[in-house]
Amino acid sequence: MSESVVLDPVDLQILCLLQNDARTTYRDLAAQAGVAPSTCLDRVARLRRSGVILGHQLRLDPAKLGRGLEALLSVQVRPHRRELIGPFVERMRALPESRALFHLTGPDDYLVHVAVTGTADLQRLVIDEFTSQREVARVETRLIFQQWDCGPLLP
Repeated sequence: MSESVVLDPVDLQILCLLQNDARTTYRDLAAQAGVAPSTCLDRVARLRRSGVILGHQLRLDPAKLGRGLEALLSVQVRPHRRELIGPFVERMRALPESRALFHLTGPDDYLVHVAVTGTADLQRLVIDEFTSQREVARVETRLIFQQWDCGPLLP
């Protein structure tokens, strides 16, 4: 795990503003944070270098792109050894259907969020991409009926 980064009140203000609108210009961001634009630019660059800011992503609606069925796949990998899980993780991340991948504690080793065109596509994905892998001992599928975004990380 990475260590936390020391942030002052200006850094926190910049992060709060960016998390709510990542497209804010540096000039507007600086004015709202009460610093010069060059100071703001330097601070954002430092926050990126230190890994506090991970990137800016465009969010797409899977249903509008023909992938209206989303599911969570609980996957048990056996044996759970590094030489098997590394390639497994890379295969799962490379699947166009994969939205998120989580390494877990408990009876399941991974939780994979997928978006597919329908039940036949989900069945194909589970059989061809998951259970066909020798290290995959079990896959449990849960359909997602509805999803909500939660509040920002910083208040």
